[in-house]
Amino acid sequence: MTSSSPSPLPRTAILNVVGLTPRHIGPDTPFLRRFLAREENRLLHVTPQLPAVTSTMQATFLTGRSTGGHGIVANMWYDRTYAEHRCWKQSNHLVEGRKLWEQIREENDPDYTCAKVFWWNNMYSSADYQITPRPIYCADGKKVFDVQTWPIQLAKKMKRKLGPFPFPAFWGPAAGIASSEWIARSAKWFEERYSPNLNLVYLPHLDYNLQRLGPDAPEIAADLNAIDKIVADLVGFLETRGVRVALLSEYGITAVDRPIHLNRLFREKGWLSWRDELGREMLDPGNCKVLAIPDHQVAHVYVNDASLLDEVAATLRDIEGVTDVLTRAEQDERGLLHERGGDLLVVSDERSWFTYYYWKSDRKAPDYARCVDIHRKPGYDPVELFLNPKFWFPKLKVAWRLARKFLGFRILMDLIPLDATLVKGSHGCIPKDPADHPVLIGAFPNHADGATIEATEVYEALRIFCLREEDGGGEGGEK
Repeated sequence: MTSSSPSPLPRTAILNVVGLTPRHIGPDTPFLRRFLAREENRLLHVTPQLPAVTSTMQATFLTGRSTGGHGIVANMWYDRTYAEHRCWKQSNHLVEGRKLWEQIREENDPDYTCAKVFWWNNMYSSADYQITPRPIYCADGKKVFDVQTWPIQLAKKMKRKLGPFPFPAFWGPAAGIASSEWIARSAKWFEERYSPNLNLVYLPHLDYNLQRLGPDAPEIAADLNAIDKIVADLVGFLETRGVRVALLSEYGITAVDRPIHLNRLFREKGWLSWRDELGREMLDPGNCKVLAIPDHQVAHVYVNDASLLDEVAATLRDIEGVTDVLTRAEQDERGLLHERGGDLLVVSDERSWFTYYYWKSDRKAPDYARCVDIHRKPGYDPVELFLNPKFWFPKLKVAWRLARKFLGFRILMDLIPLDATLVKGSHGCIPKDPADHPVLIGAFPNHADGATIEATEVYEALRIFCLREEDGGGEGGEK
């Protein structure tokens, strides 16, 4: 919906600073410290739900429902009807339940407008303005980096103004600050042209090195300072235009040193099926007796041979690093049960995470394993953040591949290692220390500073925030 007349309701922006936790707010984030010190602002600790991953947490924040209620059981799952995995799907039709802006339209003002800037499950939503990463896959095998918008024609206008979206900086070995800078500029673009009542902005920068290097790496200080500057600039811009701002994050990332290969274990048990394709082992999900679709520190396990269910559960509970193995009945008790989810939901401890690896020999790994290929891999692969350390001259290797691609050759960008021990940070389980939980920061007078709220309660806090008339703000006094 695109409003024909401006809504008189307050204008707000929710900046999703991915990976931000209370422990990060300090000397390396001077603006965040000043923002938190404003008299009207509060820092709320958000207790994450399972799984604490991007698509699930965002769906919870925007619907107020638990995982079982909105149906986003993870960033990826197994579709039994198609006997195929589904990874990083963008359709908003997958998210069940009334969205935040929809409730405000229905109950307060039908002219209320919303811009959804790189939040996930973005496509085909009822938000008035949308932009999301959307590569173009050509018939000759070429992949062209691009974005998709709503209205459709906005993509060309935005790229003329902002330049092309730096897709390699959004995910992969080159992921870095440039993507968050571009997203922040696009949020300004929407504000200047459309002045939406609600501007939802996704800033992913911290996600990258927190996974590559781990939360305790000294290099994280520079990442914190970099995102702090982007947030400072964007908040300043929005507030000068009368927009009230809140900061939010989805999860905290903890240090890991133990990858767990569930599908390799199922293979050893004789439960996994694969086929040979040109000398490569390709997973054959429809013939698997048991299959894991891992997503960071959680994995949905689908048991296609029901007679094995108890044995599979017992096997999983014996794995070092596994803390929970939830049956469908137990998932139901916790509000996690949905038809897309696994027969078993497996959760690791804070120092472990689950890989999708299923082959025994790396030379038999599927061709996509060494590529950045988030849709074909039957599970999340943070190793895509690394260039193969065995390359002597990695930049030259990349340049050579890109040069051949530019000249029109069909090439395989097989630059990713197959070493899961490179990953030093992960998320998805619920960390024991609240300092590793996500945050909600802003003018929330109904809550005490430092209070704890459940992830499902963020929805109501944001609804009140979006409707409350301004009573001060800006560079208000310190607490």
